Amino acid sequence: MYETIDRFLDGPPPGASERELVDWIARLEQVKCAAEAVQAEAAVRLEEAARARQAEAGARKLGEGVASQIALARRISPDRSAKLLGLAKILLSEMPHTFALMKTGQFSQWQATVLARETACLSREDRRVVDHELCATRPNGEPARAVSMGLRQLENAAKKLAITLDQASVVARAANAEKDRRVSLRPAPETMTWLGALLPVKDGVAVFAVLDQAANAARAAGDERTRGQVMADTLVDRVTGRSSAGAKPRIEVKIVMTADSLTNDADQPALVEGYGPVPAAWARDALTDAEVFVRRLFADPAGQLVAMESRSRKAPDGLAEFITTRDGGICRTNGCDAPIRNIDHIQRHTDGGTTSAENLQGLCERCNQAKEAIGWQARPGPDGSITTITPTGHTYTSPPPDTWAQDPPLSRAELTLRDVLLDYAAAA
Repeated sequence: MYETIDRFLDGPPPGASERELVDWIARLEQVKCAAEAVQAEAAVRLEEAARARQAEAGARKLGEGVASQIALARRISPDRSAKLLGLAKILLSEMPHTFALMKTGQFSQWQATVLARETACLSREDRRVVDHELCATRPNGEPARAVSMGLRQLENAAKKLAITLDQASVVARAANAEKDRRVSLRPAPETMTWLGALLPVKDGVAVFAVLDQAANAARAAGDERTRGQVMADTLVDRVTGRSSAGAKPRIEVKIVMTADSLTNDADQPALVEGYGPVPAAWARDALTDAEVFVRRLFADPAGQLVAMESRSRKAPDGLAEFITTRDGGICRTNGCDAPIRNIDHIQRHTDGGTTSAENLQGLCERCNQAKEAIGWQARPGPDGSITTITPTGHTYTSPPPDTWAQDPPLSRAELTLRDVLLDYAAAA
């Protein structure tokens, strides 16, 4: 299909025309699609090999930890890796025409994901029908129907076929989807956040309608805020009770900053747990509108928090909170951005690992379970780093948290940190 991958990665030659540049972009997109197909095939073969090895070793859960190995290799989160591994298995076993389109560079991984998602409730036989109808080359030699479809067209075509083949399953899936309702939070630029909610249609529409009505009323009364600003402010006010009369809920947001940044107008970044770094000036402004409780923590000149230790196997609450704060509230596994859910030993407790800050790490649920699979090892580094060794012998090093590190380092023997809890109920 291509002369060599290297030829394409070298880029278009100098002086290429606009037409030639468009051709290069199209060809590189084909290379990407084909590479995603090969990655999917390699992932399935890796899982098969791992399951055979684990079965021979007498493991109870076969395939455990494979998605995490793929995540480290691809530099993505374990959750996304698990989804891609699941997609790969579906493509190779149930959707051969879709996979063939990917291998020839005509279909992207995301297009394949849309098809797999919309046919998830169907039987294997019905899914193969959708795969053939949309992705098989037509008898007259014309390209598959799906090749020329946009994502929305592809999604709608798959939905229509799924309903035609098994309407009862599609209806049951829609009714069951309510169990997946949830709220999520992720960082946005300029000290903002995206707050999202996955809700049943009737609830989502109702919430939006209430906020829209509040915006209409405010604008009619002469409020100078934009419609979006009024809706956002109304959402915060009604959820937190910030503007309501009477008793207000206690809501805490944890900020970590140096003493100089808090008291002397220094400009070292602060940390909002669950969000990430923020400018020191922003943090000081936030504190002026809050009821503040100050907790003193200490770090060495390089910015690492001072160690704490416990004789128990399970980290006490204070030490667990210390680790969560030190690790910035984010799983220590390379590429994983999930929030910390477990405080676990780096070197296993059964192998002599201590319950100390140096030998503890914050992990999400998935990463915590993956590291218990056969063949996984980890060891702490003297600088606060963590080296993970996978069953295949590959090593990945998670650097020490740099939330409080200075450049250049402070000359003091101890850097005082203040762990500030903001009480939004007291905000003006």
